[in-house]
Amino acid sequence: MHSRVSLSAISSFSWSLDQDLTFYESAGITNIGASLAKLDKAGFASGAQKISNAGLRVTNLIGIGPFRLDDPGQWPAQQERIKHALEAAHTVNAECLVLTTGPAGAMSWNEAADALASALQPILADTGGIKFALEHTNSLRVDVGFVHSLADVIDLATRFDIGVCMEINACWAERDLAQNVNDHVDRLQLVQVSDFAVGTLSTPNRLVPGDGDIPLERILGEVLAAGYSGCFDLELIGPRIDEEGYAASGVRAVAVLSEMLDRLGA
Repeated sequence: MHSRVSLSAISSFSWSLDQDLTFYESAGITNIGASLAKLDKAGFASGAQKISNAGLRVTNLIGIGPFRLDDPGQWPAQQERIKHALEAAHTVNAECLVLTTGPAGAMSWNEAADALASALQPILADTGGIKFALEHTNSLRVDVGFVHSLADVIDLATRFDIGVCMEINACWAERDLAQNVNDHVDRLQLVQVSDFAVGTLSTPNRLVPGDGDIPLERILGEVLAAGYSGCFDLELIGPRIDEEGYAASGVRAVAVLSEMLDRLGA
């Protein structure tokens, strides 16, 4: 497994934490993205301790869940969940926490950004040294986020002085993508990798790298050329992944992405 590749637990979406850990050991997976939802089901403390005991490198902890930005009464519960996530992140030595913005509801983009600033303020005031990465989302997923481009998430993350999770599946066709990466590479905390078949009309419906139409090798090369030194996290989910099977698709994706990075001199 390439030292800069990790496999997100989202890639085995319906498996439990224990099933994930058994798979990682048998397949030689050493770098992972952990799922907060799976930790929650296993018990935050005990689940995090299991990951720590397994000796895995945790490149990110994801699945914090979005704020309902138009409902401030919901924020305290979500803030409490993020505090639990921070505790788990310390236990597993996670390199960052990944979060989406949450839906804007009836608010404008700028109103939602202001609401997110208010919701995150008490959390960002004391992270205990854990880094945050704000993720942009597919425009079909307005239920989890209102920021749908890399350029916009860079602007918002800069406002909050936190990192960015670059989701290639959601930004690969953006204008000036390479320039935005080059200009703001220091803001990139994590890069998520998967493939997409042109003509797909559903989401999530991702593919193993190389099975679709995203020019991944070109984009990865641009990210590396900009000076990005972090990890590339495989986040695979959808019917094609279910059909192939979590173990087979995960192992194959790790191998393909590792080979790509080797060719690019990462």
